[in-house]
Amino acid sequence: MANAPATAIHGAYPRHNGLVTSASLSQPTTGHSRNPRADLLGARRVVVKIGSSSLTRADGRLNVPALRKLVDVLAEVAGQGKQVVLVTSGSISAGFMPLGLDRRPTDVATAQAAAAVGQSALMSTYTDAFGAYDIPVGQILITAADTVRRSRYHHAVQAFERLLELGAVPIVNENDALATSELRFGDNDRLAALVAQLIRADALVLLTDVDGLYDAPPSQVGAQRIPLVEHMADVADVEVTGRGSSFGTGGMITKLQSAEMATQTGIPVLLTQAANVGRAFAGDDVGTWFVASANRTSRRKVWLEHAAAMTGRLVVDEGAARALRDRGASLLAAGIRRIEGDFVTGDPVEIITERGESIAHGISAYDAGELPQMLGRSSDDLRDEFGESRVRAIVHRDDMVLVRATVTDVHSVGGMQVAD
Repeated sequence: MANAPATAIHGAYPRHNGLVTSASLSQPTTGHSRNPRADLLGARRVVVKIGSSSLTRADGRLNVPALRKLVDVLAEVAGQGKQVVLVTSGSISAGFMPLGLDRRPTDVATAQAAAAVGQSALMSTYTDAFGAYDIPVGQILITAADTVRRSRYHHAVQAFERLLELGAVPIVNENDALATSELRFGDNDRLAALVAQLIRADALVLLTDVDGLYDAPPSQVGAQRIPLVEHMADVADVEVTGRGSSFGTGGMITKLQSAEMATQTGIPVLLTQAANVGRAFAGDDVGTWFVASANRTSRRKVWLEHAAAMTGRLVVDEGAARALRDRGASLLAAGIRRIEGDFVTGDPVEIITERGESIAHGISAYDAGELPQMLGRSSDDLRDEFGESRVRAIVHRDDMVLVRATVTDVHSVGGMQVAD
């Protein structure tokens, strides 16, 4: 990771505790009279994510001893009465060398082939490892398309719940053999946060090859681990790497994005080295603990904000934008200037201003083909021409979530990733 490009997480919000300095990181910041890591000890339902870099050897093959060590710990955790969901990377990494390839494929078709071969090997190894403890496992492969429709989203919830009720460990991966570059989660860090939200986990543990978040790149002399993050804005100026290892798709920036997604919905996150997973579940001071916000967002709102792939756009005028932001209003036809995309009733759509600024995600109450004749017209006008059937809101406020700016919103400037 030493050659990965640096990423500056520039603060979109004011700092809560002033500048983050090495001297201030040795102790929790403020506001905690107890060890916040006790939340992990007391968690009933935990999602654990392990990355490709922690599961592959230097030559790219699956690191079976490392996988079994992880399972040893998770089996002990499950034996304590906790429900464990494992989000695992490694299918492409486990599959490309058996196919005779000397490096991770970059084209979609070859990556899908490697994933198909590697996923079988990965699950077989997990099945054997958990089987030694008489713990059944269930494979759940997800694509971003599975989160587009609410019905499929709810089916996923039901599958997780039933597996956990039956004492199994769900093992989750993105379905790389079917996913396309146009419609995919992109990395399992984000997928892990979405799974944690979906099943209402009590904690999320992100396992990687670095022991937590540091106040500078870990390879830099004097870099210190940040043990506790109470607010994401507290680490807004920390320099991190934007790319993972040669066998992974993520980097520290995706870990922070995952932590932000989870903590916003009331789920604390521990980021630590895979080798420290046992100590982490013992409550030791390892890695970086991200404190959860006080309130959870509803799963429906979470699905709309983070998981649903937008199928179209509704471009609104300034009056409608203010009504949505300031009053929490529903979106009516009168405020829509134009539509983009082809969608049907029940599809998730993005609501943007004429300047292209994203305002909200919501569920359309109409097909795209029904809307052109309605745009810019008042409810009374629509009632006179079409009757009551066309008076309902285009997107009702109960089916809408405002898009929040976050500390880890990333864009590219001069080839380097930075945050807004």
